Amino acid sequence: MTSEPRLDVDRLVAIDVHTHAEVSASGAGSLSAELESASSEYFKVADGRRKPTLDEIGAYYRDLRMAAIVFTVDAEAATGVPAVPNEEIAEAAHRYPDVIIPFASIDPAKGRSGVRQVRRLVEEYGVRGFKFHPNLQAFFPNDRTAYPLYEAIEDAGAIAVFHTGQTGIGAGAPGGGGIRLKYSNPMHVDDVAADFPAMPIILAHPSFPWQDEALAVATHKPQVYIDLSGWSPKYFPPQLVQYANTLLKDKVLFGTDYPLLTPERWLADFDKLPIKDEVRPKILKDNAARLLGF
Repeated sequence: MTSEPRLDVDRLVAIDVHTHAEVSASGAGSLSAELESASSEYFKVADGRRKPTLDEIGAYYRDLRMAAIVFTVDAEAATGVPAVPNEEIAEAAHRYPDVIIPFASIDPAKGRSGVRQVRRLVEEYGVRGFKFHPNLQAFFPNDRTAYPLYEAIEDAGAIAVFHTGQTGIGAGAPGGGGIRLKYSNPMHVDDVAADFPAMPIILAHPSFPWQDEALAVATHKPQVYIDLSGWSPKYFPPQLVQYANTLLKDKVLFGTDYPLLTPERWLADFDKLPIKDEVRPKILKDNAARLLGF
């Protein structure tokens, strides 16, 4: 099944580049009960809102007249919990081709098997990119064991998304649920950007406590973008707003981290930021549409 999203970009008000599929058709989630409970508490998300189905995500974004990049996080080797199947997300994009843009996630620990999955997911399912969560997957992005995956992604013309900065996953749990923050410094992604210059990269989230590092990498490496997901815009550090208005105005992307943060809340707070009128449409839609080739 090849499903290439048929987006009418002119009709859309925004493209959300960071949303999560957190429950499979079987009802299983991708996090342990401990990690899920801790992250729900951290983001103040009620259980009923935490687990929309893929069809509910499609209907929700269709009502909002927004498109959404949707992915899971495959961290099975470190957590022991299987991810929502990448194929389910691609199949949902086939049902909602006007709003769902399918991305995937492959645990770097899967080695050559993961490389084969990249090719199959792109060629047979129309997947456009791959999400990595170094904290959950317990690896440094510049670990050479992950390079065959990046080679396959670059060869396929796909995008790589890397979680950066602190994570709400495990926050508040004893020992942070065993999640280590050291893996998510964006400077580790700088090596990847240097070694794979033809692979577009998105640094996900304001990268606390390494915001300046993220800005440096995105300014220095032409193919590196920053998404603004996971934080209410009212908490964005001043330098992020400054760079979004100037040097990185063509490389900053709207993202929410839905269902942990809703587009309605994000946009309400974004309206209050001192973003230039000519930059707002770039962040909300135009930069993502260009990156995705729409």
